[in-house]
Amino acid sequence: MVTLTPSRFQVRYKDAKGGLPSGRPLKPATSQQREYAMSIADIYANPQNDVYDIKTHASGPKGSLPLTGDMLRELPCGDIFGMTLDAGMGWKPEDILGPNVLIISTLGGKRNDDGTPDALGLHVGHWELGLQISAASKEIKQQKGVPFASYVTDPCDGRTQGTTGMYDSLPFRNDAAMVFRRQIRSLPTVGAVIGVASCDKGLPATMMALASMHDLPCVLVPGGSTLPPTDGEDLGKVQTIGARYSNNELSLEDAARLGCRACGSAGGGCQFLGTAGTSQVVAEGLGLALPHTALAPSGEPVWVEVGRQSAKAVMGLLKKGITIKDIITDKAIENAMMVHAAFGGSTNLLLHLPAIAHAGGCHRPTVEDWARVNSKAPRLVSVLPNGPVYHPTVRAFMAGGVPEVMLHLRDLGLLHLDALTVTGHTVGENLEWWEKSERRAHFRRMLKELDNVEPDDVIMSPARAKERGLTSTITFPVGNIAPEGSVIKSTAIDPSVIDADGVYRHTAAIKVFTAEPDAIKAIKAGKIEKGDMLVVIGGGPCGTGMEETYQLTSALKHLSYGKYVCLLTDARFSGVSTGACVGHIGPEALVGGPVSKLRDGDIVEMVVDCNKLEGRVNFIGTDPLHPLTPEEGAKVLAGRETHPGLKPAPALPDDTRLWAALQAVSGGTWGGSVYDVDKIVTVLEAGKKALGM
Repeated sequence: MVTLTPSRFQVRYKDAKGGLPSGRPLKPATSQQREYAMSIADIYANPQNDVYDIKTHASGPKGSLPLTGDMLRELPCGDIFGMTLDAGMGWKPEDILGPNVLIISTLGGKRNDDGTPDALGLHVGHWELGLQISAASKEIKQQKGVPFASYVTDPCDGRTQGTTGMYDSLPFRNDAAMVFRRQIRSLPTVGAVIGVASCDKGLPATMMALASMHDLPCVLVPGGSTLPPTDGEDLGKVQTIGARYSNNELSLEDAARLGCRACGSAGGGCQFLGTAGTSQVVAEGLGLALPHTALAPSGEPVWVEVGRQSAKAVMGLLKKGITIKDIITDKAIENAMMVHAAFGGSTNLLLHLPAIAHAGGCHRPTVEDWARVNSKAPRLVSVLPNGPVYHPTVRAFMAGGVPEVMLHLRDLGLLHLDALTVTGHTVGENLEWWEKSERRAHFRRMLKELDNVEPDDVIMSPARAKERGLTSTITFPVGNIAPEGSVIKSTAIDPSVIDADGVYRHTAAIKVFTAEPDAIKAIKAGKIEKGDMLVVIGGGPCGTGMEETYQLTSALKHLSYGKYVCLLTDARFSGVSTGACVGHIGPEALVGGPVSKLRDGDIVEMVVDCNKLEGRVNFIGTDPLHPLTPEEGAKVLAGRETHPGLKPAPALPDDTRLWAALQAVSGGTWGGSVYDVDKIVTVLEAGKKALGM
């Protein structure tokens, strides 16, 4: 009799706080599946190898450890035992005393040498990183160093969109950074660290860990970009096949075909400038990654070479005595903010860059800092998802990448050229090299030859960008709904819905949802129409761990009527999100923010000046013919009860609840959602005293 195991789309998730996430059953389990069982004999039957051919001892490594009497007398026993372990793993005893270099990475899955999978990773972004790790390791060994490698693999926000897995997304970043730091400290003989990562949470976590290693030389290896399919859709658009099919804008056959082929290569971050790509360019802007390494095409020789070049760089830093505290400085942070603005980067870096600054002991950028930078730095890059032409990010790399953008920023006087970088040279010196380099000329020429695209149409001069209508990246609307502020990537609002004066205006009766799944159901059911304004509340740290709402924003981008719909939420957005979408509304609904008082049919006014980078979001009453002033609206909201449907997600893990509480007393989301240990201890001590503990 044939028995069937439950498929992954039929399994019922258990309610288990701190364990497996809860979820809705997509299909009920069958009686055959419930009766599925296996005997112990079945488990042990038909072994694949001769399990009885076994040894009980072995000779061990040949040779002797390079010990001296002074070493035996003075070194901790752990340092000496570490040499024993190194020899046990096969390192030649005579080479054990070389400088120890730890390579931390988010490598995931089990990939065979031919690229086929033994076991899948969680996403392509960490699937091929072993190739870069191997290249770095070989270079370290070539220079008489001893490479070590350890891993904290990362999740994929695309895989968890619309699922309970999203409740762990942002909190994972802090956990991963903590484990990385513990791994680094667990190699007491470490002399330098290389980080290798690609994607949304793993890469910021890696940068946070490196930035905190103040007295060690460190280099970041960006994991590059997935190639776009020759005939297909990018990894942002393809996430909308469900919404488009449900709205009769895509056939089942096309959905299946497009969904299969969106990854043109098996590695790298998504082909758009989302949080993964933005984090890579920010790493380079910080001086933490080598020039022209962000967004390299994964799996290609130039991408593999980044690993070797970065190993050379970290060994050079080690010899020169240059450590991470010399590189991650306030000047470096501001340079990275300028690069972010010029690229039109993800709003999630408003969470990540302050966290990196905090780890490095630097000033955490505030809303005022971001606003100041965005008022100065023009957007210069035309890539997915912002446009105006939707080039994949590999074309930004071919057009010159981060150093090409920084040349324009240098000429505008917007960079700290004296900031030190992992090359061992300053930003100014790096740019002088880049401007005259054969590498620059060669890749820009290849872009024209391979794709028939002019490099200056991908990375534009400020004058050309202005001619093409590119505006600065981010605006921070305020108002009686968002008294602490909010954020919108104003450069990504569809130009056709912006008035001639550069201002986006939308006033509408709102449709309120207390859970993101309910909003996407409404979209798929055809209950959202042109001109609507959606409000999704309960998506902040206390409600969902500050989930991404990309399945909403992506659906609106790629549905025919979507550009006429706007979205307000206390959740956050994917880096690939575009449109009239306002997120990070503070205070969040579940801590009593005014947004929690909104009801279906309330009239809300949203105004965003894309030129002056000013915006407002206000409740103006319930009668469109007699609007209230913002002040009057604030009084009405203050007198209301919170929305009756508002509550934390039922499946919110205890791990995420703990993260939400700790980051809240550490400065909250506008402070980078970090753990400020001193503040946390102060609050705990005050609480203990108040409770008489």
